[in-house]
Amino acid sequence: MRIIAGKWRSRVIAAPPSLSTRPTADRTRETLFSMLASRIGSFEDLMVADLFAGSGALALEALSRGAAQATLVETDAAARKTIAANAATLGAEVKLLAGSALKLPPVAAPFDLIFADPPYAAGSGNAVVAAVERAGWLAPGGWLAIETARGDRVEPGTLRLDAERDTGPARLTLLQR
Repeated sequence: MRIIAGKWRSRVIAAPPSLSTRPTADRTRETLFSMLASRIGSFEDLMVADLFAGSGALALEALSRGAAQATLVETDAAARKTIAANAATLGAEVKLLAGSALKLPPVAAPFDLIFADPPYAAGSGNAVVAAVERAGWLAPGGWLAIETARGDRVEPGTLRLDAERDTGPARLTLLQR
C-alpha cells in the first residue's frame, strides 16, 4: 500500500499481518479522497478520526494532505502495532485508541472528518452512524465517510446523506452533520 498524495506521496506503508483486518484498496482510497476533496476542498488543519483503523492508511493519507491531528481506533493488537510502525516510518504523530469503534469514549472536541471501514457485514454502516452520534464525535458541518460492502445501504440517522458510490467490492457513503 502507498500514500496517494501530499507530503508522503508514494511512501509505502505496511498492512497488518492479521487476517482480521481488510485494508482499503489503494483505488478505493483514491476514489474516497477524490469525493471528499470535491466537497471539503482542503484537508488543511482538519481534526480526523479513523475507526476500525487497520493499517491507519486513511488517517495517514489525511495527515499527508494536511490534516492537523488524527485519532485512530482499533481493537486488534497486531493492527495497532502496524499503525504505530507506519506512523513512525512517516514521522506522523497520531493518537491510537485500543477498543471498539462501536463503543467510543467521550472526546474533548468533535472531529471534522471521520473515516469508518467496519468489517463487511449487513448493517455495519448503520452501527457506525449510531456509535458516532451516541458519542458526539462528529462536529457540526463535519463529514463521516463509511466503507461497507457493495450494495450495503447506510441509513443516515440525523446526518445528511451526501453521496453513495460503489467501487469494486466496496460502497462508499458520505454523510454530513
